[in-house]
Amino acid sequence: MESKAGSHKLIFEKEGVYLHTNAKRSNQDTTIPGFIRIVERDGEPALEWSPLEDAGKNAPAVFYTKKDENGGEEETNFDPGYEPDWAVISTVKRDHVREPPPVRETGQWGAFSIPLSELYSLRRARFSLGRNFLVLTSRGGHPLPPLHFHRGGTRELLRALQRYIILAPSPVDGRLFLAYPHDSGALSQSFDELQMFDDGSDLVSRFIQDPYATTFGGFSKVTNFFRGALRPPESPLHAHGPHDTQAGHPADDEPGFELITCGAELGPRPEVSRGQPLDKWDEFLDPEGRVTDPGRVKALIFRGGITPSLRKEAWKFLLGFYPWNSTTKEREDIVRVKTDEYFRMKVQWKSVSEEQEMRNSLLRGYRSLIERDVNRTDRQNPFFSGNDNPGLALLHDVLMTYCMYNFDLGYVQGMSDLLSPILFVTQNEVESFWCLTGFMDMVHQNFEESQEAMKQQLLQLSLLLRALDPELCDYLDSQDSGSLCFCFRWLLIWFKREFAFEDILSLWEVLWTRLPCDNFHLLLASAILESQRGELIGSNHDFNTILKHINELTMKLDLHSVLCGAEAIYLQLFQCKELPVKVQEVLGLYVPSSSDEESPSSESRETECLLDQSEAGAVAAGQSHNRQTVHRPPPTYP
Repeated sequence: MESKAGSHKLIFEKEGVYLHTNAKRSNQDTTIPGFIRIVERDGEPALEWSPLEDAGKNAPAVFYTKKDENGGEEETNFDPGYEPDWAVISTVKRDHVREPPPVRETGQWGAFSIPLSELYSLRRARFSLGRNFLVLTSRGGHPLPPLHFHRGGTRELLRALQRYIILAPSPVDGRLFLAYPHDSGALSQSFDELQMFDDGSDLVSRFIQDPYATTFGGFSKVTNFFRGALRPPESPLHAHGPHDTQAGHPADDEPGFELITCGAELGPRPEVSRGQPLDKWDEFLDPEGRVTDPGRVKALIFRGGITPSLRKEAWKFLLGFYPWNSTTKEREDIVRVKTDEYFRMKVQWKSVSEEQEMRNSLLRGYRSLIERDVNRTDRQNPFFSGNDNPGLALLHDVLMTYCMYNFDLGYVQGMSDLLSPILFVTQNEVESFWCLTGFMDMVHQNFEESQEAMKQQLLQLSLLLRALDPELCDYLDSQDSGSLCFCFRWLLIWFKREFAFEDILSLWEVLWTRLPCDNFHLLLASAILESQRGELIGSNHDFNTILKHINELTMKLDLHSVLCGAEAIYLQLFQCKELPVKVQEVLGLYVPSSSDEESPSSESRETECLLDQSEAGAVAAGQSHNRQTVHRPPPTYP
């Protein structure tokens, strides 16, 4: 229910919130019972606290209630049954300055109100009283008196705050949370300017439907997981307030995120050169047709690609159509079985009558999307150009059959981009289908509706870039581009729209080797971004021009240079003796110890619950020292 009183609208209210005027000195502690509220005044939200005697003033009704998982209303007096150990934060953009609200001397506080745009931080604090507090800090660096929720309700408050701000953990303090304004418009604009898929991108529309849960839920962590650059030099994080007794504690005392700042410790980046493509196949086969040394074959492919005449055969091994240890006879049997299986699935959708399809909206929707995408996929390539081209018919039929093979996923825009190079190389309907299924086994999570995999990859890319080039990360952060959302298309379809068609054939066969690590595509993205640092920083690009510049790189990138750069980055990071654990995870260079397999702490679980972020729970800093690092040797090159 929404209620108004004049120009005021009450969004949230909680009783039993005590203001402590001298929480640092327990023998002089003064507590004042009161209410905490979120109120919109003339459209601007503010967080307000007032003493109990002011109850009811400008508070006609509670507007905010939590939705349960089934969409029903939860009672506004919901109490989680325990008191989350928290404190809060918020920030505003630094391109304009407003006077911060005045801070009265300790012991003289009455009711106070702070606009959410002026809230810099929210800190979870513990003082000598043995209680847990929330300490709010304004943008001007002034801490407000600590607030203690004697009757619980911290989680309710944080959920209500999420209507207006994003709460993200500080990179250096697990008890500190930063606040950012909701700005889904900027993200939507970034996808529009990137021209993700010409028009009407179903995937992108799903990706930005829920600006907080879908986008900022992962992207805010990308931007703030490790960034100290967000806070200006005069930030309250450096000017600890009188109530901040944690200021002198080392970072390891509290759970927190590992700060990725190893750029100065990285050794020199080695020079890397490419090799010759794999041009002999039979010499790797034994008399029965088995590949005798798959590792060497993959290393040769990673090093130099494959001669075009061998691609049709080699790709079927790289994409799992043929097992590496299969004999010639076994492969003949595989073709026969897989051909029968393919056409059984094809008959399923081919036999659906128009009348039946009218009652099957899902299949009808898949067909519509496929027909639209097929007509604009790689039409400049002779294999797919012109009207009534048999290549287009094969593209359509394989994609429709894939819907029958994986009906849960069905067809999502972008899949036609993955199939077209495979169909071009194999020029065989059955083989291209099963090779597509092998490719989709690698990237299917990119197309799932939750988009968790895409958010995770953008987070991992940011981790790599922060380790490699903190200055570039700081600059992107300062231009509201730290989420790296402009790299979305790169990762979604593995750079298919960024390189020429022939280059994609060479690039993908390198990536399919999974050398030197599964996330080599993230190293490629890092190499591209590093190659553009001079243009981005030197030209002082802002948010919009960064998007424009990245989009204009299409078909202008040199694949040879990018591959060399990505491999050099891997070797440089591999040789770093103190590589941050989070970067090791991205590169697959560690094996967790048994302590890492234990259940997360209640504090970590509470963080996840309160912020609704999949990995917001802080991992104890000490755990990073308990990991057993096992380095994977670099690929052996011929």
